[in-house]
Amino acid sequence: MTRINRIGLAVLMTCVSLNSAIAQSMGSSYTSTAPKDCRQIGKPSELDGSTMRVCPGKDGLVVLIAEDDLREVVSVGRNRKAAAEEPAAKVWFAPFNSSERTVEWRSAGSKPFAMIQRWHIADNNDPDKQGRPNTKAMLVVTRLPPGPVCHVAYIDAVANPTANERARKAADELARGFTCDKDEVKIVGNRGRAIELATMR
Repeated sequence: MTRINRIGLAVLMTCVSLNSAIAQSMGSSYTSTAPKDCRQIGKPSELDGSTMRVCPGKDGLVVLIAEDDLREVVSVGRNRKAAAEEPAAKVWFAPFNSSERTVEWRSAGSKPFAMIQRWHIADNNDPDKQGRPNTKAMLVVTRLPPGPVCHVAYIDAVANPTANERARKAADELARGFTCDKDEVKIVGNRGRAIELATMR
């Protein structure tokens, strides 16, 4: 083997090792948005019951959760003000809805680039025995700073048996290259009732 070939092979092996290390460094960690783990902003409104709380996230980020008229928005930023100005803070699903109290953070090394959260969307066409709407579950993938914070992908949790894996794959492959003011939210996998409810206007 010539010296040039040996150098080329060494460079190739270094690139393979580097790519492997990058791929292996992808991972998930979790934080809570339960009220006991967060700071409530102001007092609940007596008129409509609206609330707002700020929860610690990863890498200096905070999670802002605002509820109004039984509907939530979830956003992320370096502080409450920054989170409130992001596109994600202005996305309301039409039906009543709520987010679960665990946030999954997808990171490359120690740097989070996306979060995944399970939401429950009320289905007025499917009442329970007390006449209250049953909910349909959906996973929401949200891109994180640097750059705007916005929804990237929706995955119906019932229509897709591997919804969690699909959400992680969508986060890893789509979030960092997603342009919030140009790209449309991707529907990943099979469409189900939760997607139908979340995208209705």
